[in-house]
Amino acid sequence: MTAEADETVSLIGSDKVQGTAVYGADGEKIGSIERVMIEKMSGKVSYAVLSFGGFLGIGDDHYPLPWPSLKYNVELGGYQTMITNDQLQNAPHYARDDEYDWKGARKVDDYYGVALT
Repeated sequence: MTAEADETVSLIGSDKVQGTAVYGADGEKIGSIERVMIEKMSGKVSYAVLSFGGFLGIGDDHYPLPWPSLKYNVELGGYQTMITNDQLQNAPHYARDDEYDWKGARKVDDYYGVALT
């Protein structure tokens, strides 16, 4: 598939989101998107899992972020969040080789103050 067929001005394929850089409020790269989590029934993207920390992918942890906390920044060529490094350090997360218990996703919503719909 060509890039043109894979996305539009307002749409992007999930395969192109995975691996996209994530930048902090200061414009510095803080990690990359490991995966997105999509609600089965509504099709709405709920979370982006940020690969953060470590060095060259070694020792990094995964941090679920509420999808609305990310905005695509054309100038940076990636997603930008206003979540601070301090907030990330204390956020719910899991080690690279562990599975996250998505049944406990409410603690992610609570931590970031996301209103449940």
